[in-house]
Amino acid sequence: MKHLWIWWWAWVGTAAFAAGPGGMAEGTRDATMDRLVGDTVARWCALPRKSPLKPEQVAVTLVDVSDPKALRWGTHRGDQPIYPASVVKLFYLVAAQRWIEDGRLDEADELKRAMRDMIVDSSNEATHYVLDVLTGTTSGPELAPDALRSWQEQRNAVNRYFTGLGYTGINCNKKPWCEGPYGREVQAIRTFEPKRNLLTTDATARLMTDIALDRVVTPDRCAKMRGLLLRDLSAPATPEDQVHGFIGSALPSGTQVWSKAGWTSQTRHDCALVHLPDGRRRVLVIYTEGHAPEEDLVPGLAKELLGL
Repeated sequence: MKHLWIWWWAWVGTAAFAAGPGGMAEGTRDATMDRLVGDTVARWCALPRKSPLKPEQVAVTLVDVSDPKALRWGTHRGDQPIYPASVVKLFYLVAAQRWIEDGRLDEADELKRAMRDMIVDSSNEATHYVLDVLTGTTSGPELAPDALRSWQEQRNAVNRYFTGLGYTGINCNKKPWCEGPYGREVQAIRTFEPKRNLLTTDATARLMTDIALDRVVTPDRCAKMRGLLLRDLSAPATPEDQVHGFIGSALPSGTQVWSKAGWTSQTRHDCALVHLPDGRRRVLVIYTEGHAPEEDLVPGLAKELLGL
């Protein structure tokens, strides 16, 4: 996982974005699950920590997907747009599968390699390629104002797709960077709003739920996406893995988990589909801000939220 360092965050600032109710499109917002989520966040905010956790630094959406015909969900700040770090790659993956299914993209070996590296290894460079292919745009030198507007219109192709599905409060048109961006990427950040990618935990949970239930693109393509998202809980920890310090590290032996994590110098997020040994199935999305180095936070929240 690649980092966006603090100086870059300070430079781009925080973009205003009008959030709406476009999170979970189906199912019932359940009072019991709402209380579980709210009480769990409140308990963690009350714990003594070197850096106190504030309620506004956490967003959570928990979905019970055990019965696909009767989805239930609860949330804390689930409609708040937050910088998603590499979790946005899940949205780029779905868009790519949609484009392929519709015949807009060829499922070439290089694109398959890039999608794999984008999700399995969370490669930023692979994500750059996928977003370029999806939108017909490339990074490069600065553009004249009219050309930049045309470039931005093309770059918004993924946003238009998800807007058409009823998603609100999100922005998916930026590349994740290690040391950049430069040139027209910086021009676009300076010129257009929002200035960075944004997702809500409700929207993220909705997308993972639809992947879980074969309801986005086709069942075959959902199965391919789950194949990329599957995590090995027994694999040794590495500096860049998406299990240790995330939801996966809270899970008991015998659990299956499909996930996409994201972190920077300021954020630590995870989105997971969890099949527990007792038969319960949950989608859990946790976004945290201002506590990125604290590897106990996301697993600790997850353990309580999943009743482990």
